[in-house]
This record gives sequence, C-alpha cells and structure tokens, in this order.
Amino acid sequence: MLEIASALDEPTLEQKAGLGSGSDFWTTTEVGRVPSILMTDGPHGLRKQEGATDHLALSGSLPATCFPPAVALSQTWDPSLVFRVGEALGRECQAAGVHVLLGPGVNIKRDPRAGRNFEYFSEDPLVSGALGSAWVSGLQSMGVGASLKHFAANNQETDRMRVSADIDPRPLREIYLRAFQKVVQEAQPWTVMCSYNRVNGVHASQNRWLLTEVLREQWGFEGVVVSDWGAVADRVAAVEAGLDLQMPGNDVDDAKVVAAVREGSLDPAVVTEAAARVARVAHQAEAARRPDTAWEPEDHHDLAREVASRAIVLLRDDQRILPLDPAQRLAVIGEFAARPRYQGGGSSHVNAIRVDVALDEIRARAPRAEVSYAAGFSSDKEADPAALRAQAVRAAADADVAVLFLGLFDSQESEGVDRADIELPADQLGLLDAVVAVQPRTVVVLSHGGVVRLAPVVAGPSAILDGALLGQAGGSALADVLFGIVNPSGRLTETVPERLPDAPSFTNFPGERMHVRYGEGILVGYRWYDARSIDVTFPFGHGLSYTTFAYDSLTVEAHGDTVDVRVTVRNTGERAGREIVQLYASRDRSTVVRAPQWLVGFGTVDLAPGQSGEVVVAVPRREFEHWDEELQRWLVEGGEFRVAAGASSRDIRLSDTVELHGETARYRLGADSSIGEILADPIAGPAFREVFAAMFEQFSGAEETDFAPMLDSLPFGRFVSTTGSALPAGMVDEVLARANAANGFQENRT
Repeated sequence: MLEIASALDEPTLEQKAGLGSGSDFWTTTEVGRVPSILMTDGPHGLRKQEGATDHLALSGSLPATCFPPAVALSQTWDPSLVFRVGEALGRECQAAGVHVLLGPGVNIKRDPRAGRNFEYFSEDPLVSGALGSAWVSGLQSMGVGASLKHFAANNQETDRMRVSADIDPRPLREIYLRAFQKVVQEAQPWTVMCSYNRVNGVHASQNRWLLTEVLREQWGFEGVVVSDWGAVADRVAAVEAGLDLQMPGNDVDDAKVVAAVREGSLDPAVVTEAAARVARVAHQAEAARRPDTAWEPEDHHDLAREVASRAIVLLRDDQRILPLDPAQRLAVIGEFAARPRYQGGGSSHVNAIRVDVALDEIRARAPRAEVSYAAGFSSDKEADPAALRAQAVRAAADADVAVLFLGLFDSQESEGVDRADIELPADQLGLLDAVVAVQPRTVVVLSHGGVVRLAPVVAGPSAILDGALLGQAGGSALADVLFGIVNPSGRLTETVPERLPDAPSFTNFPGERMHVRYGEGILVGYRWYDARSIDVTFPFGHGLSYTTFAYDSLTVEAHGDTVDVRVTVRNTGERAGREIVQLYASRDRSTVVRAPQWLVGFGTVDLAPGQSGEVVVAVPRREFEHWDEELQRWLVEGGEFRVAAGASSRDIRLSDTVELHGETARYRLGADSSIGEILADPIAGPAFREVFAAMFEQFSGAEETDFAPMLDSLPFGRFVSTTGSALPAGMVDEVLARANAANGFQENRT
C-alpha cells in the first residue's frame, strides 16, 4: 500500500482527515501531491453533471449512452457482453474526465416491490456476482474505477436511511453478501460503496464487522470504502469502523476526526490508513488517465442495441405468431410504443444521446405494410381514457395482428420509493381485454423495471415479450425481435409470482419501527417457490426462442477445486439460436436446511439448425458450500450432490450425481450437547457408549414406543445430572476436554 508520507510532505492530521472527505458533491479533496478525483453516477450510463449537482437526477447531465439497466442487462446471462458494456462505459468516462463510475449495484432482489430493483441484477447471488464482476472488470480495463454498491443488504427504499436489515448469519453470508464477495475477490473494484441502512442494528457506514473484518480481512479488499451520498451518521465512528471516504464531505466532520484523535478516542493509525488508501486510489486514477480517449456514439448505440436485443425475453408464443410477417397489417397500440420507457428514475437517470422509438422502428421494418397506431392509454391526466380505448379497439379490429405495449410509467417506480403492489395499471389491463376481444392475434410487449404480476395477462394475448427497461436502443431491439431479425435468447433473472402474497418476503416487508426481519432466511426467490411447491406465472431462468433445443447428454466430474460439467445441446428447430444452459445443484438427506435446488453455473451456446454444441462449465467447489453459523466458516458437506441442467429452474432436462469430499463439522461439546452429538464424536462417543448402553437398558422393555429419537436429542448435561452416579468421577470433564482439544477448541464449556 502507498505510504501517506510518499504523497504528502510531512502530512498533518488535518490533511489526513481532509483526504477522507469530499471537497464537493462529486470530487475528492486535493491535498499536497494527492490529486482530486471525479466520481459520478452510473451504472448503465454516465451521469456527469455540470453546474447544479444532486444525487437524484433533478439537475441535468451531459449526454451519454444509455445502456440497458441491470434489470435487462442481467437477462442476457452473458458476462462477456457485460464486460463489453463496462469497456464502453470506461471509454466514455475517460473522455469526460471521470475517474470513478458509481456502479454496479449487486444487491439481491429480495422483494418484487422494492423501488430500486431495476438497478440490480437478480434474485440469485451467482448471477448477480458473475455479471457484476464482468462489469467491474470491463470498466477497470479502461483505467476507470468501479464502486461496488450498495454494501450491504440495501434491499428496499422505505426508510432506507435508518432501517435495520435484521438477517441471520447464514442467509447474510449465502445470499446477501455472496455477490459482493465474488466481485471483490474476482475483480477487485477500486472502491466499495457502503449503504444507507443498518445491518443487524449497526449503520453500514459504522459497521466494523462489515467494512473491516469481512470486506478487508476475510475477502482481501484493497481499495477505498466510500459512503453512499449522505450515508454517514457519525464520521468518527465510521472512520474507526473502516470507512475511508465520506461523500460529500464537510469541514465540520473533518474537525471531529481531528478532535477525536487528539482526545485519544480515535487511533491516529486508523486515520492514516484511511488517508493512505484514498491517496493510493487517487494516484492510481491519475496514472490511468487517457485524456485523448474518444468514442463513437454510433458504435456505442450499436452495442446498446445488441445488448437490448439479447435481453428481450420471449415469455410465450403459443400460437406461433412470432416473428411477425412484414406484409401483415399491424396495429401498434400503447403509449410506450411512441414514448419509450427505457430506464429507471433517480440517481442512475441518464441523458441519452438518442432514443429509438419502437413505433418508428416497426414501420421501418415493414415499409410496405399498413401500420396504424393508437395510444390506448396515456400518462396525461387530461386525456379521455374511453376515447383512447375505443380508438385502439378499432385499430386492432382492422389489423391482422395487434402489438400492444404495456408497462409502468416513470412515476410508478423510482429510487426512493417502494411500490405498494406489483400490478399493471387497471386501465391497461382493461385495454388488453378489449383488444384481445376483437383481435386474438395480439402480441404484448412489456416495459417495466420491477416484476409485474402477469397472471391477468397470460390468458389473453397469443404472445408476450418482456422488454424490462432496454436503454436508448430498445425500440430498435424490440423491432428486431418482433420481425425475427434477432432470435430472442433472454432469460428471466427473477421469478414472476402468481400473486404478491406468494412472495417470500410478503409478510416481512418493509418492516416497522426502523427494523425489517429477513424471516425467509436462505429461501429467497425461486428457492422459496420451489421449497413450498408454489405455482408461478414464469419461473426463474425462463425464456423461449423461435427455435427449439434438445439436451442430449450430461457429464459431471469432480476435479480438485471444480466440478466440471459438460452438456451437449442440439438445435432441433429451423432457425439459428442461442441457448442458455443453467446448472442447478441439490442435496438429499443433508445435515443442514437447504433450498430444493440452487444455481451453481450457467453457459451459452450458439447453434445453427440441426447443429450440436457442448457447453462446458467449471463449477467452483465453493458453489457447494454452506455457511456454518456455529463454526462461522464455509463448509462443504461431503457426499453425493445432484447437478441438473435445464432451460429454467422448472425446466430441468438432464441430471447426474457427483461425489464431493468434504469435512465433518466438529462442534464444541458441553452440557448442552445432545447425547446423539456426544456419541457421534470419535473420542467422546467410544468413551461414553458402554456406560450409556447400560443406562438405556431400562427403556428396552417398553413396547410400541421408540425412545431412540428422544434419547438422541436429550441434553447431555441434564442426563448426567440425573444419572451421574453411573459415571466414574471426573470422567465427563476429562473426556470432553480431550474431545474438544482434538477438534481445535481450547477449553471445555461444561
């Protein structure tokens, strides 16, 4: 690590404190030879403000490419494509003089109502971590730092500045921290942004366990921990916990840090280390500057279009009316066709360099066809909804196919506010019913950032395309997919439930009195729906194609630190297409509670009609680990795991088993240990077994009652206290001490 003295001439305490405080809304403080660096919002585009500044996109920003937000980017399931987006963002940052782009967001989509879900990747930590790592690697390959956010458990907007996410250790590690861990260890982002909320009662900005013990000591993070804007409640406590940079900063908090050191309540070494980390990243950013960088807007728009087309999910096409025939008479209906909804609201809002309009693009691809348009509904409160609907119905009736754009307006989902429900607007559902009544050949195109309930939608139209939020080129991408120029290959990264009360967090969201209990534990998203055998409208990983694929073979072999999986896939249709193969693990007769299955890997393959190809995935051994709460570490439970390959979490095609070596968890033995746990220990078990056998003889004459389960769970200490006379003096303490010492425990807790 760069020593602070190498960057400053005899640095003063005041200078060190100043380095930990932003000089204004977006820049760090220049001190001596340590340069100031510029940060700005992302993550799906550059939001560099000039003039008035704010964190909610209230003031304008420079034009930039608006790539598909994470909700759509994730539906590509393609880390290499995400890497290219990161590269493009880095290019734009270099040209604009931006040193650190604030992103990506890898928080888990715990509840479908969360207002910022559009900015996050998935309900699954592996998908979130894999794509987040690719994004960071792509961006930083261009000499621009990432800021991994929002660390941690920032899963709602309600009371987000104060609420405590109360999470048990195992789900915290396996679900909510897992993606962060993957990104940190694989991509080493320059900065990590701590969140507004509290985690188990402690502000994230003041949480030493989170910022120092986990992030730095256990994961090996080497960069700067920066606060979310306005997240610091107590600067001195935050610095002591491991926060390096407060944004935006102020002289008052700098003075408090100085005073705390001089009063002896804050270790000066902590301030020095924080300042050194900020100085190191500032020099790193300055050394990586490429002031002559240029980028071609058309090239970046083409990339945004490619990503958007790969992100579109074909949810259903029962009557095979897609792709559209450009010679057909088309009725395009819905305000979103003419006024695209392509990104979320709040701090990530990008001033797009251009926006493709779906209606224009549809007409361009069907130049000889009759393409009519009717708004059908409007965001304008002065509009006449009955007249709009009537016009749309007439247009649909006069066409061969109706393409109906439905979704949520900007005002209906945004940073800072959680949704009250997951319904599509009632007027849009009414419009759908009216259109389908006169035109059964209807294609629905959805635009939304958070999950919407689709149970009322699926019964009507012939086909449904999910567009999520597709960025500035979404209009072109939708037209490409509608007409078959692009074969859809997107897959959902979030379950679409039949109804909101089915959601795992339904009764524990958004909490009360500044606390929200994560009562569903590790059963988040598809894990919950599978564990409870709940029907869903569309499962995690779902997505169709204009062609079909067969899964011909699967091999699963363990080699050292990986499980190597090979899946042979064959294109059985008449069009070239891309298949996304998903790998799920499961474990029968486990010693710990598990989800019925969990994602451990994925891969893609492009195939021509009739062609076969092999998807090869090296699944890291860590994907089979679980967090042991008592031992406070990761363990692989030895034995047989099943690995399944499928097209979604509920479309499993092939499976095989693999034997993994593991370790037997050994726990400290004491008075509260059960008799079963005592007897299972390799040292205590043999020592007590003969004595216990004689004691248990009194139960052997009982008929029609199996006392074994009761005796197995009986606390050892209480059993000994009632039958202790049968045990030699001192035997209990001596045997338990030997057993605990052999298991790595220093003292016996009887």
